[in-house]
Amino acid sequence: MGTQTTNTAPQSTTNAQGNGGLPLPQSDRDVEHLQGHWLLARIGKRVLRPGGKKLTGRMLAKTELEGKDVVEFAPGLGRTTQLILGRKPKSYRGVDRDPQVVDIITKLTAENAPSIPTSCALHDAADTGLESESADAVIGEAMLTMQTERGKRAIIAEAYRLLRAGGTYSIHELGLQPDDLPESVKDEVRKALARSIKVNARPLTEKEWRELLESKGFEVLWSGKEPMALLDMRRNLADEGLGGVLRILRNVLGNKDIRARVMNMKSTFHKYSKELNGIAFVVRKPAK
Repeated sequence: MGTQTTNTAPQSTTNAQGNGGLPLPQSDRDVEHLQGHWLLARIGKRVLRPGGKKLTGRMLAKTELEGKDVVEFAPGLGRTTQLILGRKPKSYRGVDRDPQVVDIITKLTAENAPSIPTSCALHDAADTGLESESADAVIGEAMLTMQTERGKRAIIAEAYRLLRAGGTYSIHELGLQPDDLPESVKDEVRKALARSIKVNARPLTEKEWRELLESKGFEVLWSGKEPMALLDMRRNLADEGLGGVLRILRNVLGNKDIRARVMNMKSTFHKYSKELNGIAFVVRKPAK
């Protein structure tokens, strides 16, 4: 599995697996070229959203899910999927372009919601192949940030197409602050993130996110923020629990290449902690 030679064999095998022992995405990449969120998943981190479990919970509390047809874009390891299923939707459909994620979510939904119609399709969120106006709620987290402006617009438009009138689109993304942050600082932050997490992240300010969603026809019902504290100890204790934190620390300390990457990411997040946040919106497709 890439450059896992510095790790112990048991950790290398375990860390390349997600829910149910299935392979994680990018499990064949070496540590240096692994995208940041999958690197964190490899070391055992399960909550990979910028505003943490708390902001996801706040967002879902504002999203009506019980008895609804739900679509989730890019469900990842399925932590939010489990929360959605716990709210007793009428149906659940996941959409992801990574076959390993499709396998993870297919297994998870079959085991956790045998009485609910569920599926996970191998498609891009900008072109899901699903029927128009077939969903009451669309949910997507930590995925629009990774897109260009054109990509963001295409995915938001697809969510709008899938929703019935009055349906909601809920997002949880990486944000910039304040709204009048100079363009030069925005560029500096984005370049630093790209170097650190190996993804061309393009976070937006609250005003920019709001305008983008409204430009595609949505009405904003709610927005919320939490600190971007993905690698802070207090956040990880809240998100992962003590056992999870100990697992993560053991894996980081046991592999010098992983340790170097994680410390670089932590340093970047800390350096720009005043400019970064986790931000969520719940928006509605207007009723006809």
